[in-house]
Amino acid sequence: MAEKGALKGLTVLDLSRLLPGPFCSMILADHGARVIAIEDRRYAAEAGINSSVMRNKAHITLNLKSEQGREIFLKMAQTADIVLEGFRPGVTRRLGVDYESVKKVNPKIIYCSISGYGQTGPYQNTAGHDVNYLSVAGVLDVIGPKDGAPSIPGIQIADMAGGGMYGVIGILMALHSRHETGKGQYIDISMTDGALSLMSLVLSLGQLTGGAVKRSDSILSHRYACYNTYETADHRYLSIGAVENRFWKNLCVYFDRPEYIPLQYDDAHREAIIEFFRKKFMEKTLGQWYDAFSDLDICWGPVQTLAEALDDPLFRHREMVVALTGSNGKTNRFLGTPVKMSRTPGAVTTLPPEYGENTISVLKAYGYSDADIERFETQDVI
Repeated sequence: MAEKGALKGLTVLDLSRLLPGPFCSMILADHGARVIAIEDRRYAAEAGINSSVMRNKAHITLNLKSEQGREIFLKMAQTADIVLEGFRPGVTRRLGVDYESVKKVNPKIIYCSISGYGQTGPYQNTAGHDVNYLSVAGVLDVIGPKDGAPSIPGIQIADMAGGGMYGVIGILMALHSRHETGKGQYIDISMTDGALSLMSLVLSLGQLTGGAVKRSDSILSHRYACYNTYETADHRYLSIGAVENRFWKNLCVYFDRPEYIPLQYDDAHREAIIEFFRKKFMEKTLGQWYDAFSDLDICWGPVQTLAEALDDPLFRHREMVVALTGSNGKTNRFLGTPVKMSRTPGAVTTLPPEYGENTISVLKAYGYSDADIERFETQDVI
């Protein structure tokens, strides 16, 4: 029988808010870590913007600006494995809950900071959001129509991939290092660094061709018919990703255009070939192309809405759509965990808690009495 959660037994104190840090700790929680999200109750009005990333966690309120709040946090940190924070550089130091402060009470702590531009450098104190990090890293410059303005992607690439995922990677590396050496360490994650790292292929393509990769005009972005998107008769879209010639050959043979096979990356003919496929794909609906391509080995896919993706049998089979029912009888859908492990699989098991829902139970678990908790409430500590 499979054991639940490869990270079972680890405790994470998450001081981050909004998306990057909470997405990071969600992944850890999905795989068994005990995650305690800690926020000041003055942010309660902003709760729920992306509550799905709070699944599998406990949530408490704690005023770190108060001396007692700081003492409570440091007491919790004594037995924690990981601290995660997403403030601007310098904030945790002013609050007295920075890495050096926590390290004094727990030398083995792994402390991960996720920030926009990193803890060092000329932009460290600059405010920003996902679109800004993508802009600075050059990512936004390659997204959008040819000869048009850069387009803001519909998902938060820098926040989630550049920040949250790299945070998980850093934490897992630090855990392995601690296993080998017995020592914790500090992790500095910059979402902008992470976004820039996603440009590795763009950099390679530019060096290979001797010119900068332009929006919707590169080998993997609309320049050629073999890697493109096409509108269908019912005004839907499909994608073609026939990069290798064998897939391109199958597509050309299907459309009875064998003469296009050697011209896959021919710049003199590319516009005429693209126009041919644009007209052909407009002859059938997306559903009809499903039927036509069902047995054709060409690398294609329908451009689905999120609702369609959630109902796709692929994601149902892969358990990427999870339904949980709350005490109020309402059922919510969540995205499953994409890392499939044979012996210690991750899982979505609990609904996101209400803001501060676990404050009392968590404090009691750390040895605080009812009288202590009542005093904390009176003094605005929690």
